[in-house]
Amino acid sequence: MSETQQRRYQDVAAELRALIRAEGYRAGDRFLTERQIALRLDVGRSLVRDAVIMLEVEGLVQVRQGSGIYLMEPATVPVVAEDDIGPFELLEARMVIESAVAGLAAATVTKADITAMREALDQERRNIAEGTGDYSGDQRFHLLIAEATQNGVLVRTVADLWERRARSRMWAQLHSRIFDDAYRTRWLDDHQEIFDALRARDSQRARKAMGDHIGNVSATLMQLSDYEDPSFDGYLFATARARQAL
Repeated sequence: MSETQQRRYQDVAAELRALIRAEGYRAGDRFLTERQIALRLDVGRSLVRDAVIMLEVEGLVQVRQGSGIYLMEPATVPVVAEDDIGPFELLEARMVIESAVAGLAAATVTKADITAMREALDQERRNIAEGTGDYSGDQRFHLLIAEATQNGVLVRTVADLWERRARSRMWAQLHSRIFDDAYRTRWLDDHQEIFDALRARDSQRARKAMGDHIGNVSATLMQLSDYEDPSFDGYLFATARARQAL
């Protein structure tokens, strides 16, 4: 899909703008819940979440924890870059691509690759212990897996996905709703499972471990950023490890 083509969550956002105009919502009004939007438009929650994040970044709506979505005075100029990608759309792409990459890497990984990955995991542990919000060890681990495939196209593809995450205002907006990072230790456990599969040169296990990991990331972020939950406290964790949680 080219950069100029409309993404599905952008279609949903356009439908929501039209709905706001058609039903006469004004600044300060409480909007539909995510569940109501999903039922009304017959789309999944992850698409709705990305669309709402897009409208939030644009300044059209405000999300209030434990309360819902409220209308704001619309921004005069949209601030979402054309090449920005919804967080859950990005995670879906990563699940497809990085799972396949991990499966291939298990067949081509070298001793030097394993050593570098072990160092990246150690770096990730330090990042978590320091509590600074530094994800460099996490990112390095994923990029090293791509490098282990010895395929430059795949390396560039995975690097591009992470670069898009780094510059995405929508990703930053999603994370602004999350107040506790204890989930990162669970993701580190996922990384250890991926590492063990790679070290064992087990392609099927590595592919599955990576798919489980990114599915877990998506489900965890969906639950931790659930602003409609009145008991939201930043310490809730998804139990599902696959995309059916979405």
